[in-house]
Amino acid sequence: MSSSSWVRKKIQKKFKIRGYALKLDALDEILSFVDRFHGAEDEAIDLLLDHFQFQSQKLGVKSSIIDRDPMRRVITNLLEADDAADEVPSDTYSLSSSCIRVIDAFLVPKFHYDPIKKQFYQHTGPLPIHGQPSAKARLYKDRLLLLLQRVSRDQHFSKPAFDTDMSHYGTCEIAPIQSLVGQAGRRWIMGLISQLEDGHFYLEDLTASVEIDLSRAKTTTGFLSENTIVVAEGEMLVNGIFQVFTCGFPPLEDRSLSLKIVAQHDFFGCGALRKEETLRLEELEKRAVNDMFVILSDVWLDNEEAMEKLETVLDGFENQEVVPSLFVFMGNFCSHPCNLSYHSFSALRSQFGKLGQMIVAHSRLKEHSRFLFIPGPDDAGPSTVLPRCPLPKYLTEELQNQIPNSIFSSNPCRIKYYSQEMVLFRHNLLYRMRRSCLVPPSTEETEDPFEHLVATITHQSHLCPLPLISQPIIWNYDHSLHLYPSPHVIVLADNSEQKAFKYTGITCFNPGSFSNDGTFVAYRPCNQEVELSAL
Repeated sequence: MSSSSWVRKKIQKKFKIRGYALKLDALDEILSFVDRFHGAEDEAIDLLLDHFQFQSQKLGVKSSIIDRDPMRRVITNLLEADDAADEVPSDTYSLSSSCIRVIDAFLVPKFHYDPIKKQFYQHTGPLPIHGQPSAKARLYKDRLLLLLQRVSRDQHFSKPAFDTDMSHYGTCEIAPIQSLVGQAGRRWIMGLISQLEDGHFYLEDLTASVEIDLSRAKTTTGFLSENTIVVAEGEMLVNGIFQVFTCGFPPLEDRSLSLKIVAQHDFFGCGALRKEETLRLEELEKRAVNDMFVILSDVWLDNEEAMEKLETVLDGFENQEVVPSLFVFMGNFCSHPCNLSYHSFSALRSQFGKLGQMIVAHSRLKEHSRFLFIPGPDDAGPSTVLPRCPLPKYLTEELQNQIPNSIFSSNPCRIKYYSQEMVLFRHNLLYRMRRSCLVPPSTEETEDPFEHLVATITHQSHLCPLPLISQPIIWNYDHSLHLYPSPHVIVLADNSEQKAFKYTGITCFNPGSFSNDGTFVAYRPCNQEVELSAL
């Protein structure tokens, strides 16, 4: 019986461990709640505790001694949420449309890491597009601290609690660069590769910088370029140069562990979820077997052949028993760069209107699917700086009037589908990363350039770790390109060959160039299945 003395003691013990003391009336409220879950008392108490901690500030709880009123409100919210979640809509289309949320890059929350308190705190205040010079330095500091706190938990790079004889593959404590002065022997350091002098590369951390020699370095999978953060093993030479013997990216961390560390913080941009909410959404996600996303990149509206291909694709999905939940159209939307020499914006506006008419002609798609538009690197906009704002309203107004289900978002942008997190990015990144590479990538594990690209961005926890001189980024919005905690899916739309690759549990794919090759991707989120398609 759940109201027995052992349940009462268990409740008091669990709350005491988290620093709470319960008044008698609050304890009675909890007992009546736990009584609903016969045989699962432990889970019910943990669920209530997690929910109470999450809501404590909102409830105005300032004391560690808890009375009945805040506890009753928490229990009421829990029971109401449970009843609402049980009312699953029977209409497949209304369900799929309500579970898709698109997050613009300029609305992604920004967090800083405090290395003293070892915790994240959310940035408050305005984020101007034109930042102060300090914002540029802060950009690199935030990237480095993000990876340092991740590496500090890795068993190979954390400091051992006791002095032990470590094997060749044992613990490798990372030393600050400043401590290299006067030290002999091999050391592990971590820092950002920068070119402080022409032709001379340095490794920088928060303490100092040291010139490095990569001529004898053995590298790991990925593109080692300027602006990437690396972990390097080597020794100081008499001339003050750090000779690198082994160089690689900081190790990855499992998504579940990252989520535990950043609990109650919303890094993705659509609200933090409690454990029980995530589990319920995961169950709904598995049951939505009919939902499908169709993703196309390089949809040239001024190219007749490309528009004929697009109509063929829409015809095919119109005749399916269940139409796709979401179509993602990614730029470029014109076969020529829309720069200062481009004088046909009125023609491009009418071409978007024709695309709207084409979609209207497919009545089932218009009614039941949603259409997301993401600009490409050569599309119309104020600049080529990342993140890019949505397509100008002047170009898309006619299409929006015809297709109410259309969404125009930034590049990159994010999609939340039930519990699943997706990041979509349209950039010719593979070519530019290969050009910026300082040493040839290792071929021990793979020779596929796309796999090297995926390894680079996931280990860097950043979508575009290129030098700012090569690809400018708005300093105050660099956080919108972060990949931490690791998302479930990363779409790297590129004009290179169509590819798909699952790396450490992260599904990554490039839908290819639709106008050039007729390639696109059909993605089923219920099982993260990627179907590489082509006309």
